[in-house]
Amino acid sequence: MPWKLDEGLPAEVEEDSGGRIGSRTGERLLNLGLKELSKEMDFYMIKNGEGLLLNKDLMILKLTWGRKYKAQAYSVMEDFMNLSTNGRNQMGISEPVNAYYAAALFGMAYGDAQIMSIGSTLAALEICAAKMWWHVKKDGNIYEKDFTKENRIVGILWSNKRDSGLWFAPAEWREARVGIQVLPLCPISEVLFSDVKYVKELVEWAMPSLKRDGVDNKMKGYLFALQGIYDNEGALKNVKSLKGFEDGNSMTNLLWWIFSRG
Repeated sequence: MPWKLDEGLPAEVEEDSGGRIGSRTGERLLNLGLKELSKEMDFYMIKNGEGLLLNKDLMILKLTWGRKYKAQAYSVMEDFMNLSTNGRNQMGISEPVNAYYAAALFGMAYGDAQIMSIGSTLAALEICAAKMWWHVKKDGNIYEKDFTKENRIVGILWSNKRDSGLWFAPAEWREARVGIQVLPLCPISEVLFSDVKYVKELVEWAMPSLKRDGVDNKMKGYLFALQGIYDNEGALKNVKSLKGFEDGNSMTNLLWWIFSRG
């Protein structure tokens, strides 16, 4: 795709954005997954990251650019909006939710009612699945009592088992487990985490992990974002103390989230 290569964004996008998105910024925005796969392990080449890429495409979609690169944009979407025989496991449930949410937005942007309807339906089904299988409530009865007592969210869910850990983090890194099930923090996140009682249980379960030596700042932001659903002032104080952010998140994004909860 010509607009995914090293020259950065097409001239139309730079012009339409009023200079707010320059070629260097665009290159990082659209190429990070291709250039730094070790860092962005599921950004572009792995299917569950393509919805995130589509979300980023929609942020810069203008009429001239959108018409010119419509075929390429559809090819990205079609790569994950199809039946697959390889659905053995899922680590980040927020990724498919946001992928289908992106497809719905894509349909709105292009006036494609069918894609908008399919994307919205699939996003809704994923959210229902997340609340049933990934969100472990104190009074839940999906899993055995010992697991329910020790966990508030699943790490990786397989067809015939579930893991507390992640591919990149042990079970003790609870803030990482929360983060991977939240990111990216978008408007659809408030639907995915609409159960305020459960969110409070989840945050209180994960917060003690932040006292661990060497805990990374980056995943803390997503935990504080969930805190903002029921404790706006406490979350704002915690967010302002952050020194770093996970790729795709930022102080601006977190402040938008916190101040839009009221």
